[in-house]
Amino acid sequence: MSGLLLDPWFYGAAIPAVILVGLSKGGFGGAVSLIGVPMMALAMPPVQAAAILLPILCLMDLVSVWTWWGVYDRKMLVDMMPSAVVGIGIGWLTAAFVTEEMVRLIVGTVAIFFVLRWFYVQIRHGSAHSAPPNRTAAALWGTVTGFTSFVAHVGGPPFQVYALPIRLDPKVLSGTSAILFAVINALKLIPYFALGQFDAANLTASAVLMPLAPLSTIVGAWLVRRMRPEVFYPFTYATVAVVAVKLLWDSVAGLM
Repeated sequence: MSGLLLDPWFYGAAIPAVILVGLSKGGFGGAVSLIGVPMMALAMPPVQAAAILLPILCLMDLVSVWTWWGVYDRKMLVDMMPSAVVGIGIGWLTAAFVTEEMVRLIVGTVAIFFVLRWFYVQIRHGSAHSAPPNRTAAALWGTVTGFTSFVAHVGGPPFQVYALPIRLDPKVLSGTSAILFAVINALKLIPYFALGQFDAANLTASAVLMPLAPLSTIVGAWLVRRMRPEVFYPFTYATVAVVAVKLLWDSVAGLM
């Protein structure tokens, strides 16, 4: 057994992180899942935390896709999926030059402006206002989603910058997000393996935490199925705001 699995701080940080990520994967668009790597990094290096979490994310994605089977927006997937794959490739090619702090700073800044824009729209147009789908915007944010997901598992906010203003039914949004991130995370396995992130110690730690993944994901989906849109969307925007502040805090602290 590796030293990590004998460390009680590992379990104190990793168990709550996996549960929160699973709840998010169940239907909240991935926003809360951003806390996974930072929380686990309290007990281990961030790069190791990301490597341990990725196989768990893949299992959560399978459970989430099964939970929301047949409920998704085809146009959003068609518009975002190809560019998300491109974003993963960019992340792989620039992995040696781009730090997690830089990515967190960019994503946190974008997410803050996104939430402020939502407040402005609510005041000017009301809570029922929705944006039409836009293929160019979908390609842009799909690329950013793939890139930030590869570098630091923070693909949720860029996806939501595009998806939330369209105001799909919460169930449809959850199913669409589940499929998109299932593909993204599965593709990330290849470069993570090539970069040597999946050693025996990390895979063993992933296996120990794996049983938490299905249950927490199913509970998250159960909660979303019972939330009305007028509750779901303000809650999700509030979550993005909290995560954005956390990302900015972590990035500034890391860069300093």
